[in-house]
Amino acid sequence: MSKAITSFVALDTHIDSIAIAVAPRGRQEPRFVGTVPPQWAALSKALSRVGKPEALQVVYEAGPCGYTLARQLRAQGYACEVIAPAKVARRPGDRIKTDRRDALLLARAARAGDLVSVMIPDEREEAIRDLTRSREDAVRARLKARQQLKAMLLRHGHRYSGRSSWTAAHERYLARSLSSIRRRTSPMPSTAAPCVRGTRALRTSPRR
Repeated sequence: MSKAITSFVALDTHIDSIAIAVAPRGRQEPRFVGTVPPQWAALSKALSRVGKPEALQVVYEAGPCGYTLARQLRAQGYACEVIAPAKVARRPGDRIKTDRRDALLLARAARAGDLVSVMIPDEREEAIRDLTRSREDAVRARLKARQQLKAMLLRHGHRYSGRSSWTAAHERYLARSLSSIRRRTSPMPSTAAPCVRGTRALRTSPRR
């Protein structure tokens, strides 16, 4: 712990607000500073009232708000750590969660040194993570669409007798089957057409 740090600031971040609590070095009880909009100007103003950047240790839990805030704080001279939420010690049976209580708990734990931080990726690393997650989401969506398409064909009495699915031969079979179903039912179920059009979209992408 740096001797220059005089206060430990905890941020309970949300999509529409940031709750701020501070625990001074020593044994003084943490205090709740307030809640500000999730905008850098508002947060910076609130932190300036707590102390100088070099005197503050700022922490917040990893979550959907990402790491942009941590990079902004570090760029302005603040010592900032992003905390693993699962590693934050909570009292058994403490089920009442509010932004104020969460921020005070985090500030107290930061002062005690009881928090476990995670690595803060740079913008390039985070972009690669986002791309990987997007591909995984697309793979899951494709699998679900294929399952729905096969189930729909089976309900209409169409069974593929070929050796492998989602090949060129299978796509020709799908086109014939869907054309037959379209003639009997209108409109064609919405899950079929996108699946057929995109059946090759991920097949050619390299495996990780």
